[in-house]
Amino acid sequence: MAGIKSGNTEGFQHYSQFSSLQEFNHHIEMWLLEHKHEFTKGEIIGLKRLVRFAAKIPGVCNAKIGTILKSIHEQYQENGISRSTFKRMILKAKELGIITVFETERKNGSQSSNLYQFNRFPSTEPPKVEKMNHHNETSNLLKTEKEQKINKRNETSEQQLDHYFVSNRIPQPFVQLVKCFFSEAKTIEEFWHMVQIAAFRFECQNDTDDILDISLQAFRQLIRKMKLTNGVKNPIAYFYGILDNKFMKLYSEKIAAMVPKTPRQLSFIEALTQTGIGWNEITGSSSHSW
Repeated sequence: MAGIKSGNTEGFQHYSQFSSLQEFNHHIEMWLLEHKHEFTKGEIIGLKRLVRFAAKIPGVCNAKIGTILKSIHEQYQENGISRSTFKRMILKAKELGIITVFETERKNGSQSSNLYQFNRFPSTEPPKVEKMNHHNETSNLLKTEKEQKINKRNETSEQQLDHYFVSNRIPQPFVQLVKCFFSEAKTIEEFWHMVQIAAFRFECQNDTDDILDISLQAFRQLIRKMKLTNGVKNPIAYFYGILDNKFMKLYSEKIAAMVPKTPRQLSFIEALTQTGIGWNEITGSSSHSW
């Protein structure tokens, strides 16, 4: 889209699709969970740096490519990525729908740096079914018998999508627990999708045993909250919040375990004992009594 005047980032506030930085980061995590494998390592570095430049106004960036590449080179000690790699990343991100790119121009009409607008991850929630009014009920009477049979068959199929139809990629212990409170396959899969997002965020996606254990703990905590209070308006969002805290704790424990422990410094007496040197040898005292 041509014709956008270049300027300060604050002037592009209306291009943001996110209400907060937290919401923006959440959508980026879902995009990466879905499409990270389609980018090279260098392209991922470029995409993540573009995300960081889009933090001031969530999801909007108009920094020059040179500026972004310079910050990457500084962080990686001159071993950053090339301009061509960054441009390939932009092209892939556009094709996948992650970003929209707008051309901007200076006051004299010459082209300026592009405006990058991050898009929201497509919602997986089914559209809300509106209640039929009297006019719709009257129109339904005009349907042919064949159409009514087709609709009835489709409705029956939708009703049968219970926990037996859940994807086999979801661990059965999780399915067996969640089905007791949410029996629809789509809902169970949405809960597990939140588990994957949280695990990916804290780099725990390969810790399968921990992921399952945390997911079961988090879901039990959700149900307890729902049973004891009326404060859970969105169970899936609340479930993600619990997961986020638990995976953050696991991640912190992993980092702490990687830090080498500093050995305790020996006291002077302990050091003498380990070397086998006696106190009399240090002081020059005789063992004979006077």
